[in-house]
Amino acid sequence: MAQLITPAELDDLLRSSAVRVLDVRYRLDRPDGSAEHLEAHVPGAVYVDMETELSQHGRPHEGRHPLPPHEALQAAARRWGIDDGDTVVVYDDDRALGASRAWWLLTRSGIADVRLLDGGLGAWAAAGLPLESGPVTPEPGAVSLAPIAEPVLSIDGAAALAFSGVLIDVRAAERYRGEVEPIDPIAGHIPGAVNLPTGAYMDGERFRDAATLRALFAAVGAGDGVTAAAYCGSGVTAAQAVFAAELGGLELGIYPGSWSQWSNTPGRPVATGAAPAEVTGTV
Repeated sequence: MAQLITPAELDDLLRSSAVRVLDVRYRLDRPDGSAEHLEAHVPGAVYVDMETELSQHGRPHEGRHPLPPHEALQAAARRWGIDDGDTVVVYDDDRALGASRAWWLLTRSGIADVRLLDGGLGAWAAAGLPLESGPVTPEPGAVSLAPIAEPVLSIDGAAALAFSGVLIDVRAAERYRGEVEPIDPIAGHIPGAVNLPTGAYMDGERFRDAATLRALFAAVGAGDGVTAAAYCGSGVTAAQAVFAAELGGLELGIYPGSWSQWSNTPGRPVATGAAPAEVTGTV
């Protein structure tokens, strides 16, 4: 279940109970956030690397950010100092993108209490709360993670869901329509997918209210009783969409391979334009 925590609530939690805070700063154009972490972070926060700890290096046809193997994620969580039963708080400084990926992986691996800092590091600093600098190396934890049990869509599963349920492309509208593609080899979208850009459910660095989020997803067909999933460029922003959907009381799956996998798999059909299923070519 998606849970937000305010800066004031996190400050109280840090004073009163055991909590592990994870700094998951990541940007597409600057994936390594370790320098920013060393400069300033929430007291006690451990830096988590998107590229090496929340993903594994894959070949192009596997996508840019394949999910990490279970054993690797568990080893990383122990390095972060997490023990069974701990409360975990995740944050970043860019629209909860990295934090949502960490939240999704940890909750789907059996950690019950994972909360996302509302407004990220900017909100913490704006509240006048203390910041620390320098590295944080906690005592290793002993958490036991479960293999991810939630169905994770394969490339074939995504292709089928686009017509049997609702497959949501959360990339920018111009990428969905195939007008631009700054990263992947081919522009366009998965045939049958609908578009709900990530910016729609954010208000700056904060998620919109539950009623607004629910209405946004319902507007593209993802309501109660509908099987729906999200994809993006490489599976990172899609986790943010899952968090937003859960705040709105909805369930949303994820296709981790996303467009980076689809567009690198020969023979896959490609749709362009605003119409979901207007196939205009193949990979």
